[in-house]
Amino acid sequence: MPQSLCKNYIHLVFSTKRRQDLIPTDSLGGFFHYIGGVVNGIGCQTVVVGGIENHVHILFELSRTMALSAAVNKIKSNSSKWIRSEKEVFDFDWQDGYAAFSVAQSNVEAVRKYIDNQRVHHQKEDYQAEFRRYCQIYKVNYDERYVWD
Repeated sequence: MPQSLCKNYIHLVFSTKRRQDLIPTDSLGGFFHYIGGVVNGIGCQTVVVGGIENHVHILFELSRTMALSAAVNKIKSNSSKWIRSEKEVFDFDWQDGYAAFSVAQSNVEAVRKYIDNQRVHHQKEDYQAEFRRYCQIYKVNYDERYVWD
């Protein structure tokens, strides 16, 4: 085949360091918009960005020419710089790790809606419970000692 084709939807999740509420509530929309621009700027395609004050969910189409770890690195580093400079949140840091789950085309809309409704969702379930549930659904093994930095 003379052409390379790829369509990989990724649901990316990561939190602030120690899950602190470091993202100002009144800046969430602008921050998520900025993150979406970073995703698009690195050659990926944003579907939706959402979350709450201590973590972010990004649903995007990963570029066929970029490694997931490189995309995450660019997203986290650029968004950290933005929130420190634009919103003067000088002690802002993301956790070291991340979770990334593949999403079938048939589930893209359901995941988009889930991400859009994070505020409501987290009235019932905290980030740690959400993370554990996703790892269970996707059968991801992890060690609790290294997840909650």
